[in-house]
Amino acid sequence: MGAAISNTTELRHSAILGLGVYRPERVVTNEEICQQIDSTDEWIQSRSGIRSRRFAGPDESVLQMAIAAGRKALEAAGLTGEQVGTVIVATSTYPMQTPACSALVAQELGTGGAGAIDVSAGCAGFCYALGLASDLVRAGSEEHVLVIGVERMSDSTEPTDRTVRFIFGDGAGAVVVGRGEETGIGPVVWGSDGAQGRAIRQEPDWVDFATNPTQKRPWIVMEGTAVFRWAAFEMGKIAQQTLDKTGMTVEDIDAFVPHQANARITEVIARSMNLPETVAVSNDIAETGNTSAASIPLAMEEMLRTGKAKPGDTTLLLAFGAGLAYAGQVVKMPVLAG
Repeated sequence: MGAAISNTTELRHSAILGLGVYRPERVVTNEEICQQIDSTDEWIQSRSGIRSRRFAGPDESVLQMAIAAGRKALEAAGLTGEQVGTVIVATSTYPMQTPACSALVAQELGTGGAGAIDVSAGCAGFCYALGLASDLVRAGSEEHVLVIGVERMSDSTEPTDRTVRFIFGDGAGAVVVGRGEETGIGPVVWGSDGAQGRAIRQEPDWVDFATNPTQKRPWIVMEGTAVFRWAAFEMGKIAQQTLDKTGMTVEDIDAFVPHQANARITEVIARSMNLPETVAVSNDIAETGNTSAASIPLAMEEMLRTGKAKPGDTTLLLAFGAGLAYAGQVVKMPVLAG
């Protein structure tokens, strides 16, 4: 029998030390979207709450946006790249299967060879990555982890598809996770419902497209009614489970940051939770649309920037999307990059 494995590190507190985002320059209004789909500004706003979104330009790739957001998060945390031990990038739209986006981000930010992980969990990706980062810090495996959610959803939605084109936008958000004097990131509650995996899917797959010259290129396809029902009526339960696991009630939270999928879904979830009027609820979707894995950090930034929330506020994060996957945790709001 071999020698025992030594692990002298005790569990530590983890916290979000800094937040940074990147929003593409181009603002795309509903009127512009409706030039290619059969819809109206009034219909889009009434069904989704979206007034505009950002589309990335030629010089705003997934990699470039991730680097920009990561750099701002490091600045907010007062850290340099050399102090980052692991980079985790949550994305579904990075166009290369290899090398990983996270490895190139780690190199560009000067980490000196940090661990690099790409996470693909759809719109829940950021909260999945945040859970992984928190546990790495708590267990003593890392001192600082950079977590980035980034998407170019404009590349993944067919421009004339009225069921999805108006919903999605582009952007990136990043946080630095490190040790805290008290618990700044609660335990993650996550899961998936693969039985409903086809509710949000890519169709066809890239192999079919490459081998069949008559095949249309892959696009995101969504069964909107099925997704709405699932999110609106199941995510309130997941939010409550998250609070229960953290030992809190809705009266204990200052802010609620759900995935910016649909303003009506947010309203249904808030009602199902009996959320007090004193709790600030993010509505970044109005100007940003659904940015998938970038949604949660972008919404956190909007709340801090506009004064709806402040650093240190106890905040419930709740993400859900393709998979169908979901994740949530309670966090303390971080410092925002200047």
